[in-house]
Amino acid sequence: MKKAHQLVFLIMLCGMLALTGCGKGDSGKTADNGSTPGSNSATGKDSDSSLSPYKITLVYPATAPKDLQLVQDEMSKYLTEKINATIELKPIEWASWDDKTNLMKISNEPFDLMFTASWFSYPKDAAKGQYLELDDLMAQYGKDIPGVLGDDFIKGSRIGGKLYALPTKKEFGQGFGFLLDKKLVDKYKFDTSGVKSLEDMEAMFKTIKENEPGITPIVSSKFTNIWEASNYDGIVANLAIPRDSKELKAVDTLEDPKFIEFYKRMHQWNQNGWFDKDVLTSDADQGMNMIKAGKAFAVAQSLKPGKDKEMSLSSGVDVIQVETAEPFTTTGDAQGAMLGISRTSKDPARAMMFLNMLYSDPKLLNMLDWGIEGKHYVKKSENMIDFPEGVNADTQTYPNPGGWMFGNQFNSYLWANEDPNKWEEFQKFNDRAERSIALGFAFNQEPVKSEMASIANVEKEFGASLRSGAVDPEKILAKWIEKRKAAGFDKVKAEVDKQLAEWAQMK
Repeated sequence: MKKAHQLVFLIMLCGMLALTGCGKGDSGKTADNGSTPGSNSATGKDSDSSLSPYKITLVYPATAPKDLQLVQDEMSKYLTEKINATIELKPIEWASWDDKTNLMKISNEPFDLMFTASWFSYPKDAAKGQYLELDDLMAQYGKDIPGVLGDDFIKGSRIGGKLYALPTKKEFGQGFGFLLDKKLVDKYKFDTSGVKSLEDMEAMFKTIKENEPGITPIVSSKFTNIWEASNYDGIVANLAIPRDSKELKAVDTLEDPKFIEFYKRMHQWNQNGWFDKDVLTSDADQGMNMIKAGKAFAVAQSLKPGKDKEMSLSSGVDVIQVETAEPFTTTGDAQGAMLGISRTSKDPARAMMFLNMLYSDPKLLNMLDWGIEGKHYVKKSENMIDFPEGVNADTQTYPNPGGWMFGNQFNSYLWANEDPNKWEEFQKFNDRAERSIALGFAFNQEPVKSEMASIANVEKEFGASLRSGAVDPEKILAKWIEKRKAAGFDKVKAEVDKQLAEWAQMK
């Protein structure tokens, strides 16, 4: 009898603990109601009545579209059926992102998922413990994800061997080149199929400069960043591993002959008058706006299959793309668009279930990407869509908030002007992208953060004028190297060499 009473007591105690929500905000091994959902909840295939209601907050950089609430409501209905959750979409303007998200982090504001990237504070935030480690969560509630991403994507996303965010499945690496105004390509019968190098581009720029006085041949010195990314796996402070290197060793690009020769070419381009007058500050958006206004011919871009079609759709002007280098994959590329689960999430398990659906459930992903069928798009075939009648790129009320930021892009619908075989071309692109010898290495700046701050100030003094082609590189580089040394460059290089050696041993 005594044992029976003990059993009844234990059953009652378990029920009370479940009702109090014991386990909220823990390592993510239980849901917010203390229950452990079955695998059906992790995949989002069937509703699990054991889960209590929960609102998932997704924070990402974008301009809030007019119909954000409508799409959010529609997604919430679907998520309620699948994992008993609703969604709050929380886009933040790019210009306000740092200030607003930093405040969220330091104030311990509860939220679930945040966009991050190698170029967008991922290593720094991971080192500070802003994001949870995901391997255990993924094993329990994200079982579809490893099969979708594959080993290379996951390996490239780790920091110190640990996974703090999950990458979008999209292009695995960068292509490099330009978007060109199609009208001018047609007018001068440029053979873009034969373009393989910068020398090939120079003939076009010369023709435009000589025959179109009101048109700038190329907008933005940001092309120089793209060239560097196509030739080096950058680490920090101009320390990088050359693309074709077989040795895991960083070189100083400021003293590398290939680097110096390229910037001599940029200086010549500037003297030829091929750059726009705002070359120090202009970017890809300004370039597209100038092409649309008939004031520019080319803007440099990192490329992927169908990039020209995407940009033509979003900008309303026809452009075509040309590659000047084969695709290349670095750790930064693998970490180019990611979602991390915040340490302040009240239900990390539910956040992972939602992530799992973004990789495995096309219906959910396309709601987030494109909105509501019939209102924001109409289907032309199983995976092809177009604007509804009377709607165009300028009048749409749910422009894509950043489909490249979320889940499995290979499940995203294609627009009518795109290649129906786009995702097959993406796979070919990913397969032919050369992997850096340092894929998966991420430098921890903490041991040299004061030196890095000083070196960053030196870079601000010299970097922009070098990249604009405004100065003779041989004159500026000597001064840059001297000031950088005084800022602590030797200590930073020693730390890079040390961490590379440790990483090689760990591999």
